[in-house]
Amino acid sequence: MARAVSVRIVPSRYDIRLRTTRRAALIGGAALTLSIASGMKAADLKPGESGRVKTVPSGDVVNLDSGLRVRLAGIATPRRDDPFAREAREGLAGLVRGREVRLSYGGDPRDRYGRALAQLHTLSPAGGNDLWVQAEMVRLGLARVYSWPDEVLDVDTLYALEAEARQLGRGLWSDATYRIRGPEPNALAQHVDSLQIVEGIVTSTADVRGRAYLNFGADYRTDFTVAVAKKHRKRFTEFDPVDLEGARIRVRGWIELTNGPMIWASHPARIEVLS
Repeated sequence: MARAVSVRIVPSRYDIRLRTTRRAALIGGAALTLSIASGMKAADLKPGESGRVKTVPSGDVVNLDSGLRVRLAGIATPRRDDPFAREAREGLAGLVRGREVRLSYGGDPRDRYGRALAQLHTLSPAGGNDLWVQAEMVRLGLARVYSWPDEVLDVDTLYALEAEARQLGRGLWSDATYRIRGPEPNALAQHVDSLQIVEGIVTSTADVRGRAYLNFGADYRTDFTVAVAKKHRKRFTEFDPVDLEGARIRVRGWIELTNGPMIWASHPARIEVLS
């Protein structure tokens, strides 16, 4: 039986014009979550095109009336056949379809498919930025935070909104498909080639010819590991990954099998330190 689709826009409880400062969030008595990444500041973003949203083909892509195709930066929504893919698309359409929007860029303005890779704001009648679309999608539980280097505006706010949505079971967080995984290697091996969020204690770390490894078990050849390539370690300016031994962290990325299950962390915003 097909699942009925019901997208309800929850009244917002945050100021869209939040100052873009780094901050930690304590949600409902949960452990203190610290994102040890420097989020982009508003002044760092380059203003981009404006236009009216004509169509919304997916939960993270919109087409403007100018013909420009826009991929929403900093978030990941369910793919076409995944649970809540239709809800994400309809939720985004409810926010932006027919609205005037403005793009802003925090990195490469185009992805490999030629789409604009941008932060998206709807515009007020006066022409100013109104709703930060990525933040609202995360708050409604229709998207997960998933950043690429230099593209996220105020990543700490996005993580706080995601934690709220997860705690309240909004949207995709009501489905076990998207639950936070533990570091058990046999279980994670069932999710190869999928985007996952994994939480656990780093039992040991290693620096091997400039590459950092964070191990979550006694046998690095079979247990879950987070790896940081040598070329990416220069982005970790506020901490060194090998200093996270003994910390409880939450990491997000695509699961692959290299010995045991592994996630590559290309920049600090992929890691949250919980304790």
